[in-house]
Amino acid sequence: MVFTIPSYFVWLVFILPYVGAMVTVALRKVGRLGDYAAAAFSFLSAAFAFTMLLPLLEGQTLGVTYSIIPKDVPWISGLGITMGVLTDPYTAVLTNVVAWVSFLIVLYSVEYMKEDGGHNRYFFFIGLFIGSMQLIVLADNLLALFVGWEMVGLCSYALIGHYWKDETKDWVGTPGDKALGEEQAYSPSHAGMKAFVMTRIGDVAMLAGILILYHYSGTFNYSQLAADQGSWLQHLSSSGLLVPVALLIFGGAVGKSAQFPLHEWLPDAMAGPAPVSALIHAATMVAAGVVLVARVSPIFYFIALDTPTIGVAAVQPFFMTVAWIGAFTAFLAATQALVGTELKKILAYSTVSQIGYMMLAVGVAGLSTDFAQGLGAALYQLMTHAIFKACLFLVAGALIHAADSKYVSDMGGMRDKMKLSFAAMLISVASLSGIPPFSGFWSKDAVLGAAWSSGQYALFAVGALTAGLTAFYSFRMLGLVFFGGRSQRLERVEAEGHHVHEPSPLMWVPYTILAAATVLIGVAALVGVVVPAFNVEATLQSAASGYITYLFPSQALPAAEGALVLPVTALAALFVAIGFAAAAALYLARRVSPSSVVGEKGLMRSLSTFLEKRWYINAVYYKVFVDAPLAASAWLSERFDFKVLFRVNDAGSVFGVYMSTAGNWIDVKVVDGAANGFSAAGQSLSRSLRRIQTGIVEQYALVFALGIVVLIVLFLLALGVALP
Repeated sequence: MVFTIPSYFVWLVFILPYVGAMVTVALRKVGRLGDYAAAAFSFLSAAFAFTMLLPLLEGQTLGVTYSIIPKDVPWISGLGITMGVLTDPYTAVLTNVVAWVSFLIVLYSVEYMKEDGGHNRYFFFIGLFIGSMQLIVLADNLLALFVGWEMVGLCSYALIGHYWKDETKDWVGTPGDKALGEEQAYSPSHAGMKAFVMTRIGDVAMLAGILILYHYSGTFNYSQLAADQGSWLQHLSSSGLLVPVALLIFGGAVGKSAQFPLHEWLPDAMAGPAPVSALIHAATMVAAGVVLVARVSPIFYFIALDTPTIGVAAVQPFFMTVAWIGAFTAFLAATQALVGTELKKILAYSTVSQIGYMMLAVGVAGLSTDFAQGLGAALYQLMTHAIFKACLFLVAGALIHAADSKYVSDMGGMRDKMKLSFAAMLISVASLSGIPPFSGFWSKDAVLGAAWSSGQYALFAVGALTAGLTAFYSFRMLGLVFFGGRSQRLERVEAEGHHVHEPSPLMWVPYTILAAATVLIGVAALVGVVVPAFNVEATLQSAASGYITYLFPSQALPAAEGALVLPVTALAALFVAIGFAAAAALYLARRVSPSSVVGEKGLMRSLSTFLEKRWYINAVYYKVFVDAPLAASAWLSERFDFKVLFRVNDAGSVFGVYMSTAGNWIDVKVVDGAANGFSAAGQSLSRSLRRIQTGIVEQYALVFALGIVVLIVLFLLALGVALP
């Protein structure tokens, strides 16, 4: 059965948030009406997105009519480039994850930002952000995706730097904390610029990759690339550019999704408001890189697979790179979260790590015989992570407001006064840690299962170890915030009349819904173990197959199973259990003091310091890419500008003065002298001749007579007459 919707339903999914952003600006002088308008347009966008998901939930096929908006809308006619939207099941799930999580974050923001003087600017960029992210998800070509990509980057810069006055209380990091002599605390405007610059590095690589791809293929459209029968792929391969172009495009994902080595911007993006952190770190910006890789990787894989002269082996270095960068990033960020002291920053490290799992899944998809399994696992992890991580960030916003501090050490014992927030955070932490039956357990198991099935046991081992670290830092965070006694700061804050309590319903309802969704997806997956109709993993794997079939209609794909792989589940559960047990002993039951484990010196203290300083990667980046250019600039200014260029300028000035003096001498002595000489001679001659003119008639007559005589003599001489 086909469930049919008009094409403009899909277009409205990304157009409505843009309209909402414009309406917010138009209503900027009408109180907070623009804030509610932003939430309303975000909801409408989500409602239209849901029409795409209904067929998948009901086991139907989505059909689209193009009576009003054609399938291919003319865009850049000179190049024959059109614009369209994707409606396959994979896209339907992605767009709904973005739409509904974003709506709940905007709803939360209405209350959270009500006292903020820049709320109109905030909601404008939020709407622009959501629309641009939906454009990334829905666009049927790389060029339109890139437009949304850059808009998302611009909005993230503005939102991270929302508190542009850079007051100390809004900084991320602890002022005075240094690594290798480098300051590790940053103002909001600095953090926004850092995010903008680091993601631009990846964006430049991505733009180069898609332009080279366009040069060889003549199109940006996904389906046209897939339908080209591999001719452009063969040209790339023969030119030695096949893997480099794929890696260049992946570079954009590395930057936007904060993967190693372009991961350092994301922890510092916590300088923005809490809902901004939820939006960027949950379903939107960081997921954009996963969407990009999920879009292009099947094209490279299946064309290579169907081209005998190339083969899958030619593109496997690309997939191996994606998988290992994802796995290493997951481990790297998880270790940094182990010692985090700022609540949102711990969650930021967690986001970097979890995105690494998604990249790992897409990478191993190209290393196995069942591409849809890895692609579906990446979508599964993206969906569950978006939900529980958005919940965690929204709860964090309420906790930071209640404790009037961003540090977990300034909290403690808050579960008695904030029971609802505690329950929501407990559910999300359990899901993040991969504890059954919550959704995160099933999605992480799907990722690790894909790595195991592909025969990449080393990648599986890194992923399983990271799962154990995740359980430790997640419950450490929970224990520091909600367990133990109240911190001195919390007691002082309460003594001053700032009582710890739950936020208003407009804030707790969104994160309660997200926590409930985390439970429901987990329960559905649990039921799906015995009832195939509820098998979430198989459903998402089928959605991934739907996107592959959209690109390659004749491609035969294995049936989606979504079955648990017992060795994978058992090994991952073992690591999670170890991580949880350690965190429970240190931070929940508090049987052992963490300071006694770390000690004042020795290996554990050195390791703790190493992790606290972010593996010194951030500090090295500043030394190499900030300090070194600044030092070179200062050296050039002092040594070259002042001692070379300035001296050359001074010499030129002196030389100019000398030349001017010489020119003046020539002008005065030669030019003016010659002119004055001619003038004086003329005046002398004039004066001499003037003496002849006496005014006496007799003298004039005499001279006239003499002149006549002279003329006669000359005349006679000319005639040859001899004179006496």
